[in-house]
Amino acid sequence: MAAAPKSRLGRGLGGLIASATPVAPKTETVAAAVTVIAAPGYQEIAVHLVEPSPYQARREIPAEQLSELAESIRSEGLLQPIVVRKSGDKFQLIAGERRWRAFQQLKLKAIPARIVEASNASSAALGLIENLQREGLNPIEEAHGFASLIRDFDLTQETAADRVGKARATVANTLRLLALDGEIQGFLAKSLLSVGHAKVLLGVTDTAQRAVLARRVIEEGLSVRTTEKLVQERKATSGPARSSKARGVSAKDAEAVAGIEKKLTSHLGARVAVLHTPKKGRIVIEYRGNEDLQRLLEKLGIET
Repeated sequence: MAAAPKSRLGRGLGGLIASATPVAPKTETVAAAVTVIAAPGYQEIAVHLVEPSPYQARREIPAEQLSELAESIRSEGLLQPIVVRKSGDKFQLIAGERRWRAFQQLKLKAIPARIVEASNASSAALGLIENLQREGLNPIEEAHGFASLIRDFDLTQETAADRVGKARATVANTLRLLALDGEIQGFLAKSLLSVGHAKVLLGVTDTAQRAVLARRVIEEGLSVRTTEKLVQERKATSGPARSSKARGVSAKDAEAVAGIEKKLTSHLGARVAVLHTPKKGRIVIEYRGNEDLQRLLEKLGIET
């Protein structure tokens, strides 16, 4: 019977850091700013000598979270030292950017740190793992973190997944979120949309229609299941080839009509259907409620 695969994340960040080579505590100072503290393997280093990691996946730290952490450190002290590696005369963060920034906010001069020797890839992986374990990343930050590991260190999805203790399918599905346009990524980052919604929206190939649907999901508070039904209904009723055959429109004209629909949908921010035949046609614009109708009328330059 094959042994069950070990979960790296289950060991905790401490177990992973233990695989890196610790730097023995020094009795002398580094740039006159490092002193030994009581805990073995840890040193107290000057806050101003610490630099953020270029591989940090977190794009922003909410001010209120930072203030809460700073207040906790002021009253209870620092429960877990930061982890750094030497970088010239300074130290580069591997884990603990929020703790370091909280120390800056408190205007403290020194911070307890564990100094290890780690490669660029290991440093990036450890930083990402800490964020994943602490649930400090939104889905888009997590996706950018995986993408950085793969891009910057020439890793495969499988290797990157192994580095952070995740299944390859999980990494692959997370990376797919980066195929969404910037607006929808922003909705995900702000928790206005769930990852479940995002996966459904990825099934909409037309970016303008996808954006319109994403806004509708937020405005109407639609569930993932309802969103999935809407996408399926649109797929069933759309398609240039099917509509052109039914209305006697050539494939070339149907392609042109589809392009017009796309431009109108993008311009108006609403679903637009162009029902075209060689002799006549209709343009149908969807709207949601009185306010949306008023917005469309203003967009069309129609006074009410």
